[in-house]
Amino acid sequence: MENYTTPVKDVLNIPGFNSLTADESSLIENNSNVVSYRNGDVIIKQNTRTSHVMFIRSGLVKIYKEGRNDKVIILKIATPGGFIGLLSLFGDDTYHYNASSISNSQIIFIDVGVFNSIISKNGIFASHLMKQISMEGLYILDKLMNHAHKQLPGRIADVLLFFSKSIYSSNVFDLPLTRRELAEFAGTTKESFIRTLTEFKNDRIINLNGRQVDIISMDILETLSKLG
Repeated sequence: MENYTTPVKDVLNIPGFNSLTADESSLIENNSNVVSYRNGDVIIKQNTRTSHVMFIRSGLVKIYKEGRNDKVIILKIATPGGFIGLLSLFGDDTYHYNASSISNSQIIFIDVGVFNSIISKNGIFASHLMKQISMEGLYILDKLMNHAHKQLPGRIADVLLFFSKSIYSSNVFDLPLTRRELAEFAGTTKESFIRTLTEFKNDRIINLNGRQVDIISMDILETLSKLG
């Protein structure tokens, strides 16, 4: 099914946007649209020109970078209330990563020119965005450090804990990614990810039924994550 768009109403519901003046809010509303996506739809493509800043109203979005020989690393799973494209807002005029929906999602597209004009005039709003950019950069740095220094069981534990605590707030959940994508998220190969996941199952750390994970021992997962 094709994506569809609707106008944006009441941008003050977006975190940080309560610092906008009435005129600034109207300007953004008149230069924005809400776009609906289905699972697997591409939202932005790496190396395309920066045209919009995006805000996730609902759904989950995979942020990933493609390298040589079709190598992919998933940098982040972005959740509702988060922005897409902030890292490219000041640094360059092209997106340096891809974004695709991994669930039915609604994304607010805000014209980058309008966005920048408001940033130049509204210091409180600019400060909020700089904080968001800093947090996103620090998250990616921490993730890359974990990939470099943690052993595979620690990285797989991190993936399971992320979905359990940050996404679903439950010990029982369905993984929204394929095994290959999960491996890319953990910084390993598909075969190594599956083997480690099977070891977790055999050691009674988790139950596994298709995509459904049931964490039996949260303490062991947290220990593996901590010790790396």
